[in-house]
Amino acid sequence: MRRSIATVCLSGTLEDKLDAAAAAGFDGVEIFENDLLACPLGPEQVAERCAELGLRIELYQPFRDFEAVPEETHRRNLRRAGHKFALARRLGARTVLVCSSVAPEAVDDDALAARRLRALADLAAEHGLRVAYEALAWGRYVRTWERSADLVLRADHPALGLCLDSFHVLSRDGDITGITDVPAEKLFFLQLADAPHLRMDVLQWSRHHRLFPGQGAFDLAGFTARVLEAGYTGPLSLEVFNDVFRQAPPDRAAVDAMRSLIVLEETLARRAPATVRGRTVPPSPSPSPSRFADPPPPAPSPEGFAFVELAVGAESATEAARTLAAIGFAHVGQHRSKPVQLWQQGDARVLLNATGTSGTSGAAIGAFAVETGDPGRAARRAGALLAPVLPRTRGAAEADLTSVEAPDGTAVFFCRTGAADGWLGDFIRSGAPAADRTGIAAIDHLALSQPFDAFDEATLFYRSLLGLAPEHDAELAAPFGLVRSRAVTDPDRRVRLLLDGTLLRRGSWAPAVPDPQHVAFRTDDIFRTARILRESGAPILKVPANYHDDLDARLAPDPDLLAALREHDVFYDRDGDAEYFHLCTEILGSRVFFEIVQRSPGYTGYGSASAPVRMAAHRAAHGAARTPVSRASP
Repeated sequence: MRRSIATVCLSGTLEDKLDAAAAAGFDGVEIFENDLLACPLGPEQVAERCAELGLRIELYQPFRDFEAVPEETHRRNLRRAGHKFALARRLGARTVLVCSSVAPEAVDDDALAARRLRALADLAAEHGLRVAYEALAWGRYVRTWERSADLVLRADHPALGLCLDSFHVLSRDGDITGITDVPAEKLFFLQLADAPHLRMDVLQWSRHHRLFPGQGAFDLAGFTARVLEAGYTGPLSLEVFNDVFRQAPPDRAAVDAMRSLIVLEETLARRAPATVRGRTVPPSPSPSPSRFADPPPPAPSPEGFAFVELAVGAESATEAARTLAAIGFAHVGQHRSKPVQLWQQGDARVLLNATGTSGTSGAAIGAFAVETGDPGRAARRAGALLAPVLPRTRGAAEADLTSVEAPDGTAVFFCRTGAADGWLGDFIRSGAPAADRTGIAAIDHLALSQPFDAFDEATLFYRSLLGLAPEHDAELAAPFGLVRSRAVTDPDRRVRLLLDGTLLRRGSWAPAVPDPQHVAFRTDDIFRTARILRESGAPILKVPANYHDDLDARLAPDPDLLAALREHDVFYDRDGDAEYFHLCTEILGSRVFFEIVQRSPGYTGYGSASAPVRMAAHRAAHGAARTPVSRASP
């Protein structure tokens, strides 16, 4: 099937948008009227430019406020439509989108609306065009796809059909089962958008919060499968209104959009029964996989973290090494050709990489590796999903590792540690992992700060490449503003990532640690680990007494447990009978810290309620003085 994108999804001029869509591999575009009006190129020149780029103009949109209006308004509307149809013809578009009316003079009269739409279709046919009629979720009278379909069937004109938009249907909790009964010849166009479930005015929801497929909560696979089963043969086209996407670089947003369609098609080819807002609807046959382009190879199941790599400078390398030693890690190897150290305890491995020094005080999570039984297949899948492959210099006899760049710049490797030619062979062994001195056994999760404009892109990236599903969305009222947090994990919870994002971090009023990251290690006995860490001189973060006082009030833990939590500066959370303990080190360098966690069976969260307390404690420990806020001049 053809893949299309509306120019309204992307930022820039129309020329920028067309270039980005073509570079990302789209077959066609919907030309949004505002983009054309601001373009210095005439319609014929735009058509020529699209032809040069290999883009088909699938749709011109929107034409508004037409049906069920008084006669005088109707005459003016037909004159307006004639001009727009002539323009669409000059563009080379075959279809024009007409939205259901929101005009105050519109009346609730289906017979009149059908007559008006038939007259519009007559005029479109004279120009060699088709009209795709769409029910806006906030339309004055026509708000559902069922009513728009009824009007189209009542008007009974070959140049008049339906445009089905997933947002307008699913945002109203629409019943999608009847879509398969719509005659195939009346399905003119399909527009796709995902969205989070929000409680707000549907118009504002639509204009600002749509997402690409796979980034939100809608069942787009179920919706799209119904439309395809009904016989739709046009393009899968994205129409996403989003404040962030329309300010992001268009080439990057277009790649993200294309990735979303590839994953949607992959899901359609192996579709399970559909759900709408948690309600199961009767399953329909999966669309034939032959309708779609060759899917990427399936994602091999992630088996855990092979390693995490910290990019360090001269000063932070020393501090990180000292802290790793204090929490029980041993320096067990040196890379054969690069300034990279291997530290290990249990199955937890940390690389300290001074290759791209990030300054004397800098330290950051620069990369992590996912353990998988088939690294080659994982790499091929990443390439098929347009993940940027990072260049890598390798010496003789060194492992051939592939890494791709995540939206925040982190390198993601695919590894098989136990292989004869695996990555561990790149290190000259200088020791053995330390005995189980502190109880740290493995990496539990990684927390990665995301640029605000990459948060949803990162969700789709990890979901599509590694099969990590989002869970535990939270908004934290942190000391320096709202923090958005989302966990993504595989079904077996072997690979857990915690994605955090903030809207604003600039100027003098900013936290001492604006973009914190952390590596969380797992232990089976948090208090034993805490005692040993303190004895070893590990820089444990001090937890304020107010936190434990509140813990006593909220959760009423056993007094002996509460005393131990206070003594060892341990945070605590509980979900039913499942418990979560975690303690943190102070910041290493400027943004990275380590966390030690113990989770009992059944606890799947991350202790997010303690995050604001931890952030304030890190600022206090980092020695940042509060900047006075100056009063504005009158």
